[in-house]
Amino acid sequence: MTELQNPPPSSFYRYSKQLSVLHFMWISSNLLSFHNRAAVEEKYGKELINLSRKKPCGQTELNTMKRALEVFKQQVDAVGQSHIQLAQAFREEAKKMDDFREKQKLFRKKIELVMDAIHKNKNLQYKKTVEAKRVYEQRCRDKDEAEHAVHRSANLVTQKQQEKLFVKLAQTKSALEDSDRIYQLSVAALEKIREEWQNEHTKACEFFETQECERIHYFRNTLWLHMNQLSQECVQSDEKYEEVRKSLEMCSIEKDIEFFVNFRRTGSMPPAPVVYENYYNAQRNATPTRIQAPAPGTGR
Repeated sequence: MTELQNPPPSSFYRYSKQLSVLHFMWISSNLLSFHNRAAVEEKYGKELINLSRKKPCGQTELNTMKRALEVFKQQVDAVGQSHIQLAQAFREEAKKMDDFREKQKLFRKKIELVMDAIHKNKNLQYKKTVEAKRVYEQRCRDKDEAEHAVHRSANLVTQKQQEKLFVKLAQTKSALEDSDRIYQLSVAALEKIREEWQNEHTKACEFFETQECERIHYFRNTLWLHMNQLSQECVQSDEKYEEVRKSLEMCSIEKDIEFFVNFRRTGSMPPAPVVYENYYNAQRNATPTRIQAPAPGTGR
């Protein structure tokens, strides 16, 4: 008789378990990418803020250029703040994705528990059926041996011995009927469990397919939102940079030069030239003159 074959769908069960693991590996990797992008945005934003606050540029500039550089620092700080806000938005999306993953994981776990239970039940019934088949085949051999013994000793044994052989044959036939009934019941029970197992796997596969569609749809929409956030950040940054460009358009080289001259001026006349002075001439000019006596009739 042919051996009872273990149903091949057990490999299908292992495949569904592997698919479940891959499903959540994909979600986890996508979730990690959002966390990493949030960290990059936050680091970039903080560095921009530190650059605008701790390392000011144009401290020696005056007038319109100084005002333009002040606008530049303000807008760089604003761009840094917007990147930090974008990082927070990414973290919020990552939190939503994590909640979505946990929700799917919870539903998936319920399906897997049912699958595990029925898979164990099927394996247990399969072992019982294999054992029932083994006993049934052994009872068949016992009955055949009893029949051969009766035929071989038809004219060689006494009446009493013949009766014993017939009793043994009857016992083997009865045992064969019992084992045959048990074996058939085991096969029927195994088939019923196998059908139930197959139906549950069909439902599980449909559920897994639905979950995968939901995952792809959710991740697609999340990534679409992610791209919109990045585009919006670029637009907002360009608007801030436009403010800097407008302030630069207001710069006037002539006004800045004029302001510098007026701010640093020391007078309206140039200093007098340094002339040559002869030492001896200076001494002669410095000799005192004698006082002459008054003319007669003058004075007191």
